[in-house]
Amino acid sequence: MSRPPAGQEHPEATAGRGGSASGDRVLTLPNLISFVRLLGVPLFLYLLLVERADVAAVVVLAIGGTTDWVDGWIARRLRQVSRLGELLDPLADRLYILATLLGFTARDVVPWQFTAALLAREVLLLGSLGVLRRYGYGPPPVHYVGKTATFLLLAAFPVLLLAAAVPGAAAVAGPVGWGLAWWGLVLYWVAGALYVVQAGRLVRAVRAPGASA
Repeated sequence: MSRPPAGQEHPEATAGRGGSASGDRVLTLPNLISFVRLLGVPLFLYLLLVERADVAAVVVLAIGGTTDWVDGWIARRLRQVSRLGELLDPLADRLYILATLLGFTARDVVPWQFTAALLAREVLLLGSLGVLRRYGYGPPPVHYVGKTATFLLLAAFPVLLLAAAVPGAAAVAGPVGWGLAWWGLVLYWVAGALYVVQAGRLVRAVRAPGASA
């Protein structure tokens, strides 16, 4: 198997994305939704850390989390899949998770150990992506395990904030939120391990005897 030219991804690294009717278009409805989701990240942090408007922060976080699948569904439905959209969607997910973790840790909604466990997984993936880039590959496609983990975490965070902001809801929201959060954490690491295995497979294919430089 030959190494792809610089900047060109190997077919295995881009498998599963499906057909693209919009290609490199920027002004599409799914991309607009992703941009709006990105704007929700600083708004959430402002409401949580500056205004201490927890109920409003819960609403912003819930909207940002529950619309995670909307842009992808619309893109496929309207045949507006684009390369930019494929980058924006996971970027928005990661920013929501990272921003929420930092804000929640600062407000003592979640312990620092939970935050450290999720951040360590991100560091692992950044290292794997750096190795792939070195060999001319792009990021691997998003795995359904990773999407499930992201969904669980984005569903858990507003519930945990609700439990912290509304004492009367803590008895129910606390266990539900932490149940979702711990399952999300486990699946997040499972998905990370799958990405590392896939990256290793691609690198071994390039370095195998007979593979051209």
